[in-house]
Amino acid sequence: MPNTFGKIFSVTTWGESHGPAVGVVVDGCPPRLPLEVAEIQSELDRRRPGQSDIVTPRKEEDRVEILSGVFEGRTTGTPISMLVRNADQRPGAYDEMRDKFRPSHADYTYQAKFGVRDHRGGGRSSARETIGRVAGGAIAKKLLAGLAGGGVEIRAFLTQVHDIAAPLSALERFPTLAEVEATAVRCPHPETAARMIDRIKAVRAEGDSVGGVIECRIRGVPPGLGEPVFDRLEADLAKAMLSLPATKGFEIGSGFAGAQLRGSEHNDVFEPRDGRVRTVTNRSGGTQGGISNGEEIVFRVAFKPTATILRPQTTVDVHGAATELIGRGRHDPCVVPRAVPIVEAMAALVLADHWMRHHAQTKSFEI
Repeated sequence: MPNTFGKIFSVTTWGESHGPAVGVVVDGCPPRLPLEVAEIQSELDRRRPGQSDIVTPRKEEDRVEILSGVFEGRTTGTPISMLVRNADQRPGAYDEMRDKFRPSHADYTYQAKFGVRDHRGGGRSSARETIGRVAGGAIAKKLLAGLAGGGVEIRAFLTQVHDIAAPLSALERFPTLAEVEATAVRCPHPETAARMIDRIKAVRAEGDSVGGVIECRIRGVPPGLGEPVFDRLEADLAKAMLSLPATKGFEIGSGFAGAQLRGSEHNDVFEPRDGRVRTVTNRSGGTQGGISNGEEIVFRVAFKPTATILRPQTTVDVHGAATELIGRGRHDPCVVPRAVPIVEAMAALVLADHWMRHHAQTKSFEI
């Protein structure tokens, strides 16, 4: 199913940017999991627009409604349907885009595939679709946090905006949520965060946009999750991240830099530590052979600059004629700060699904 992600713990998202609502159906969630709407809302609040002066000013409260699957504060084991109504819509800002394709946007490819498209805010290609992912990911997070053995902790944060990157020494430890949320860009290094904010404001004033990089770290994952061949844990994480709007790159562990090392430099040597098999280094990023090895999972996701910019660009129209377009509407000059909770949500969905699949083979799943 093209709008469904996951095999046992799955999410199906629906809705368009300027339709009446967007939402998600979560299927496969175990019964009797304590779940309150506030737990989902807190994650959506991190993703919503209008939360700072460096993101889109679109005013959406993004209030989630649970329509099914939860009774008296606990999941029932049946599909959990959630809805968020769209409120602050200005479709008139997109009238020019009815007939003109925005460069580097999904306008042309949607038209080429379907022969019809919702031009208002990008329709289904809008990042507003990710509301359903974050809502479903909030449930996956709750599930993972309650697992026997101390639970799983997922933390994503910005490491780079445009050509401004946090120093490697500042990224050596697992940051706290408070450190990540302390600035509007969600970079846990305050000095770098201040420079990132200045850069985003500067390019916005020029009607332009910039991209960036998010790093995600996950701890508490035991060895054994993942499959050896096609459904490798890192492969599913890559698919999850590259399914997000504006993503252009994924790397885990040493990533592309590892290609410059020799095996003697790159290998993660095993050692006994704290009664477990551990590795001295973690260049593998927490997976080996497609399966988690118990170390911290570390990956990075690259996001391109926002495609819709408020300056003239040459393009073509639906008839194939050359023309010019100036983007209008309300858009993030940098999508990366709001993508942090979305990356965490997708990571949680992958892990919840793989943990259930692991249980189906080994009966190791306990809440």
